[in-house]
Amino acid sequence: MLEQSYLDLAKTIMDTGHYKDDRTGTGTYSIFGYQMRFNLAEGFPILTTKKVPFGLIKSELLWFLHGDTNIRFLLQHHNHIWDEWAFQRWTESAEYTGPDMTDFGRRSLVDADFAKQYHEQMNLFDQRIVDDADFAAKYGDLGLVYGSQWRAWKTSKGETIDQLGDVIAEIKRNPDSRRLIVSAWSPEDIPTMALPPCHTLYQFYVNEGKLSLQLYQRSGDVFLGVPFNIASYALLLSMVARETGLEVGEFVHTFGDAHIYSNHVQQVEEQLSRTPRPAPKLWLNPEKKHLEDFTMKDIKLIGYDPLPAIKAPVAV
Repeated sequence: MLEQSYLDLAKTIMDTGHYKDDRTGTGTYSIFGYQMRFNLAEGFPILTTKKVPFGLIKSELLWFLHGDTNIRFLLQHHNHIWDEWAFQRWTESAEYTGPDMTDFGRRSLVDADFAKQYHEQMNLFDQRIVDDADFAAKYGDLGLVYGSQWRAWKTSKGETIDQLGDVIAEIKRNPDSRRLIVSAWSPEDIPTMALPPCHTLYQFYVNEGKLSLQLYQRSGDVFLGVPFNIASYALLLSMVARETGLEVGEFVHTFGDAHIYSNHVQQVEEQLSRTPRPAPKLWLNPEKKHLEDFTMKDIKLIGYDPLPAIKAPVAV
């Protein structure tokens, strides 16, 4: 089963993880230096022991691939993955006149009224982003996040580099290259980023007509974030394979700090008690050959029959 690699990671952390403090104040159980491998010829590696919303994965990846950094596109597709960071910038701005929304992570745990008020304010913010293009341009943009880093890396000379576009061209020209790398980690920009990139680097590898991809992830929230990451990069691999005329190979997922938040332990235990189901197949519209041509309706899963979702709080 493809999914067993993920379940083994979760069990390893539960059995051997070190307790560590973290920036959110929640606390984690953590291990360092772990690798999973998924052979995409066996199916698409989206979890079945809990439902993972593939629509959110599709819209986020398309957002990255278009080089977009404004959450308006995501909200138009009912994707709220990146809301918190844009909302925080709005509530900290001079124009914001609503109630104090600082320190959500800690206050929401002890004050249900505050948590309700927070989400009400965020819903108002999200709707204004969708309805008001000028407001979205001012407060919806997240700056140097993955879309910018992958498709328009800013150089010290003031130029931009389309890293992913250049790598795709190199795969076609020189598939044996050992430089098929896209990086998101810029030491110069880290201090001013809303959230420094967790997915710091990925590299492609071609062998016997098959395209593989390895991701190095410096930090992974194993219960909530990593299932998205697995499916997202497997989808990226599949789409790049389509554009370069190659078959899909392996997705290799390598971690720095892989962790389970202390308030996710019960959820992980529930998931580990479940039996995986067969992996679905990925369908990509055969008429689409280039990354930029794909829309939401051109990407589907066939035979995805997961067990119910398991809810857990997000550490911000």
